[in-house]
Formats: sequence, C-alpha cells, structure tokens
Amino acid sequence: MEKSPEEVHPVKAFGWAAKDITGFLSPFNFSRRETGDKDVKLKVLYCGICHTDIHQLKNEWGFSKFPMVPGHEIVGEVTEVGSKVDKFKVGEKAGVGCLVGSCRSCENCSNDLENYCSKGAIATYNAIDHGGTPTYGGYSDMIVVDEHFVIRIPENLPLAAAAPLLCAGITTYSPLRYFGLDKPGLHIGIVGLGGLGHVAVKFAKALGLKVTLISRSQDKKKEAIHYLGAHSFLISTDPDQFQAAMGTMDGILDTVSATHPVQPLIGLLKTNGKLILLGGIQKPLELPVFPLLTGRKLVGASGIGGMKETQEMLDFAAKHNITADVEVIPMYYVNTALERLARADVKYRFVIDVAKTLNPE
Repeated sequence: MEKSPEEVHPVKAFGWAAKDITGFLSPFNFSRRETGDKDVKLKVLYCGICHTDIHQLKNEWGFSKFPMVPGHEIVGEVTEVGSKVDKFKVGEKAGVGCLVGSCRSCENCSNDLENYCSKGAIATYNAIDHGGTPTYGGYSDMIVVDEHFVIRIPENLPLAAAAPLLCAGITTYSPLRYFGLDKPGLHIGIVGLGGLGHVAVKFAKALGLKVTLISRSQDKKKEAIHYLGAHSFLISTDPDQFQAAMGTMDGILDTVSATHPVQPLIGLLKTNGKLILLGGIQKPLELPVFPLLTGRKLVGASGIGGMKETQEMLDFAAKHNITADVEVIPMYYVNTALERLARADVKYRFVIDVAKTLNPE
C-alpha cells in the first residue's frame, strides 16, 4: 500500500545553496521527502558542475528560484529503497541526471521521451515536484528520487568521471542517434572543445565517425587531434580553412552556448547535412534561408534524452570505456570552480567529491 501524503515525513538534508542571483553558494540545511514506496534514496558521492548551473544560479534564463541547490550530474550509493522498487538494491551505485519526474502518461513519456514531457518534465533542481515542494540538486549529501528516474551505473565506469555523462554525455549522444549521424564513415564536425565537446568527440569516435573539431582557438588543436583523436581541426576564424572545408560534413554538433554566427557552419555541410545546436544560446540567431534551400540542409536542436536512452548511453560508454575528463574538487572550492568554468578554465569538467568534503558547519 502506497503512503499517503500525511504519512510522508521530511528528512533532514545538507548541501550548498545560492540564496540570490549573485550565485554565491554557502552551506544550507533543508529537507528531502521520506523514501516512498517507489523511491530510491542515494548517498551522493560525486556531482558534476555543468554550465547550466551558472545559467541557473545567475538567473540568466529568467526562471530561477532561490534558495537553489544546483547539481544534475549525480552519482551515489543506494542507501534505501521503497517496498515497490525492483530495479535497485541497497549498496549499488546509481545516478541521477537532469530529471526527477514527468507526467508518465503523455505521448512523449509513453515513447521514452520524458525529457520532452508535454505537461512539463521536473528538473532535478530549480523546479517544483509533484508534491508542490522545490527540487534540490546534487550539491548535497543525499537525494530521494522515483526509481524510474534513477540510472544504473555500469561497474567498470569510474564514478567521478562517469558523473558528467548524465548531462554532457546524453546531450551529445542523443542527437547523434536521433538525427542519423551515428553511421560509421560519416563526417561530423564538433564545434567547441569543452565539457560537451570533448565527450562528443569520444562518442563520435566510438561510433566510427570521421571527426573534425571546430574551434576559434589554435591552442586546442593538439588536444583535439593528439589527445582526443579527432581526425582534423578547423579554426573557426580562418576564412581560408572554412573555404577549403565547404560542403564536406554530413553533420555538425554545435556545443557552444555563447552567441555566435551559424551561417559559416551551414556552409560546411554537404547536401542534406544537419547542423544541431546543443548550447543554450540566449540571444536569437540570424538564420539565413538561402544556404539551407540550396542544399536541403537542416538546422535543429536537441536537449537531453529520456531515461531509456540515458541508460543506453551509459552502457555504450561502459562498453567503449568512455568517460569525461574531470578535475575533482572539494565542496568548499565550488565558488572558485564556477568562476573558472565561466572563463573556460577547466579541462574539461569539474566534479565535486561530495561524500568526502561536504561537512555541516
């Protein structure tokens, strides 16, 4: 028998939260719900820092709620399961990504697209859950989530390096699959070599694609080719290089969240090529139509994936030994890490060692 709302009691939790749009994080005591019949309770071990955290903390998207506990790249250990949970056992390692809820009944949810829930997917933080209380993320000691939105972490994946896959991984894996850019031998361009871009290169390589990394920084060439294994490198500010590469790519994943021109990228595409935007660009883009008409080209966008696809992505990553490159930090360093992330001073993802460094004051 499921617990009624009056039988569910809040459980003390501790994390770091921002109180206002300064985005400055400090220790914060709050409550989680008691573990329900279909819930999984996790002790948070690691939590990645995503660029989305900056957007939300600074209210750059205009819908931030405070106090805010960020974090949606969560890896933890199962410490309690509800009576109706059958996917997880106490002691197992599991993860929570960008979602903790959806309606589970609309057409999208029925097709394993909970991330596009027509009634509104519930984000891991800065949202309101089904019970009307705020959701708080993984910069905290524990989290309670419906088992449907909990992901199994394959045993061979190192936990800290697996955490960013729950956002950066699925954000790059999903469009490769959906838009048909996963066929061996296709030529894919990847714009930006950051938290998303470096993982995108790894997935593309594992899928057997020819990869060109596109960046405005010549300094990224060695990393892209000699370390990550990209086949070629293109400077986005070099007209001659762009002219030589015109019409050579089957698809492009654009991971950059800053405002930038897309017309030059459209020129790189072959006939029927696809430019897929992954960054949360705030200002409207100028999108010329004739370069699209003359090559039947597509400009699209993609967010994260649903729960089934997220598990598929992690299993694929485990099979091909794909992880994010991370700098593991203590919780007390988080404000400095966010400042560094804002200026792209990280290779390539910060991950907080929550379990060892989150201590109540």
